[in-house]
Amino acid sequence: MELEGKTIGFAITGSFCTFKKVIKEMEYLKSLNTTVVPIMSQAAYTTDTRFGDAEEIKARIEDICGRGIISTFKEAEPIGPKGYLDLLIVAPCTGNSLAKLASGIADTSVTMAAKAHLRNQKPVLLAVSTNDGLANAAKNIGALLNYKNVFFVPFRQDDCINKPTSLVADMPSIIPAARFALDGKQIQPVLLG
Repeated sequence: MELEGKTIGFAITGSFCTFKKVIKEMEYLKSLNTTVVPIMSQAAYTTDTRFGDAEEIKARIEDICGRGIISTFKEAEPIGPKGYLDLLIVAPCTGNSLAKLASGIADTSVTMAAKAHLRNQKPVLLAVSTNDGLANAAKNIGALLNYKNVFFVPFRQDDCINKPTSLVADMPSIIPAARFALDGKQIQPVLLG
C-alpha cells in the first residue's frame, strides 16, 4: 500500500544509539507526503546522552514533523477514540516497551498510543532495539509475533561477539515494512543474517 496521504504515528523509545538512523527514516517518511505524528517516551523525551542532547533531538523531530511531540500518557490516550492514525510505528522499540506491549501494560505515552491504536484494529509496526532480544525479551518478541495487527521491522543480531543477546531492527526497512503492515502483512524475512 502506498504511504502518500496516510497519517502515521512515529513513536520513539529510549534506545538512544539508534536515534540518528530512526530520525533519518522519520524524515524520509515525511518526504513521502505523509502526516507524521511524533510520540516519545518520557526517557526519550527528557534524557541527554552521549548520542545527543534531548532538546536538540526534540527540536529536530518537531521541525521534521511540523508539529509538537506527544510525550505524555494523557496526550496519547485520544489516539484511540479519535482514531486518526492509519499506522503506528514504534522505532526504536526497547525491551522494556516490548514487555509492556506483550503484557498489555499501557503506562507510558508510547504504550498508551499502541494500546489506543490497536483498539481500532489498525497496524502497529515495531522496530526492535534491545540488548536482551535473545534472552529475557525473546519471549515478548515471540508473543507479539502472534498478536493481531502487530508487525515487525526485520531485525538481526546487533553484535554477536560482544553483545550475543542483542537485537536491532534494520532501520532502512521501516518504510517497506510500513507498506506491508498497512496491507495487514508481515514483511519477510523477519530474521536477517
